[in-house]
Amino acid sequence: MGLNDKNNSGLMTFLANVTPFGGLFGKLAHGFGGSMFGDENHVTRYEDSRGVQITVDHLNKSFDDNHVLKDICLDVAAGETFSIIGPSGTGKSLLLKHLVKLLQPDSGTIRINEQDLYSARSSEEGTNYRYSMVFQSAALFNSLTVGENVGLWLREKRICNEARIRRIIRDKLKLVGLEGTEELRTDELSGGMRKRVAIARSLAMNPDLILYDEPTAELDPVTSDELARVITGLKEKVNLTTIIVSHDLNFALYLSDRVAMMHDGRIVEIGTPEEIKKSTNPLIRDFIYTTTKGIK
Repeated sequence: MGLNDKNNSGLMTFLANVTPFGGLFGKLAHGFGGSMFGDENHVTRYEDSRGVQITVDHLNKSFDDNHVLKDICLDVAAGETFSIIGPSGTGKSLLLKHLVKLLQPDSGTIRINEQDLYSARSSEEGTNYRYSMVFQSAALFNSLTVGENVGLWLREKRICNEARIRRIIRDKLKLVGLEGTEELRTDELSGGMRKRVAIARSLAMNPDLILYDEPTAELDPVTSDELARVITGLKEKVNLTTIIVSHDLNFALYLSDRVAMMHDGRIVEIGTPEEIKKSTNPLIRDFIYTTTKGIK
């Protein structure tokens, strides 16, 4: 099966580096973060999902002489929707890669439910939570239908029987407003629909943590609003922690419980959407101004 997305560099990095479950879709990170599942209910019931707590403590990362992440500290509460905003090139996506162990920090720690993500003990015992990632490009397999994309991890891991898998596919597509699209091919979908299929695919493994990398990239404002409503609606139906990396200020302010602003590899402020909008920090004021009215 082939991939035909415009930019699959992030996906290829996952395929090359992530191996805890083995198998093609295990490497794709939709389900690679947790234990093997013994029965169908364990993986599909929403009540089995639980938001995880994340603590990043004095995280640093350099490439040669380029210090790209500078003493990053943040806490994300279990069940919180947390956005990381800022201009391109400030280290947002690089921080996300550390949260999914694609990169190892030079110093500092990341703890998820108080488990050190990079400790030798964590590597030996494995993680005690499940996480998935929605890529900027959606990273769908164009040789498969919508339903086949959503159910791929379930079939790859043989989680449950085919009849149950089909019900799960229908349920996840309904959650993202795409009920009845199982037989469509992905090349028949709009950009916004492709993003929602990618979300449904992530939800199929019932994650405790879901991460979005620039979810509104290449989307028009109307479609971005639709996607924001989908992600907001999921919070009312699924018990999970959500982290969003975005340069789209309005998107982040609309759906987040709290927002962190990054600039030049540092977090310059963390607050609720209202606190960020009222901030007197000149870096935040300039970012708000340029993204809502245009450059001075």
